[in-house]
Amino acid sequence: MSSIRTDATDQELLALLREDARTPTAVLARKLRLSRTTVQSRLARLERERVIAGYTVKVDPQVEAAQVRAHILITLEPRRSPAIETELRRISELRTLHSVSGPFDLIAIVAAPSIGELDRLIDRIGALDGVERTQSAIVLSTRIDR
Repeated sequence: MSSIRTDATDQELLALLREDARTPTAVLARKLRLSRTTVQSRLARLERERVIAGYTVKVDPQVEAAQVRAHILITLEPRRSPAIETELRRISELRTLHSVSGPFDLIAIVAAPSIGELDRLIDRIGALDGVERTQSAIVLSTRIDR
């Protein structure tokens, strides 16, 4: 396995993209004091080396806060993780999926527009072929979010 090397400029570029992944290349170049071509080359290299694995959308925290969020702990039948992960990827309400140690196999972090929608979502996840059981906890508030 080869080591991926990033320099200080790469780190600065990544920091700018974390703030706004849609920042135009010309603006990134100006902020980094580099040519647009140089920034484009760096971006292409970082993508090729999978330092940048993709770009995403960050929803306004006030919009996301209007959602009912929950952590769903999932126990799977043995060797069913890949198929269930594929099914879970199709669920738009799923925000994050963690593979964990302990009595549960996965923790899904989800957001739904209402308690009723959340209830249906939990049932939908529990009904997936290979899911043995689920346990959920509704997020009441977020105390620290880094």
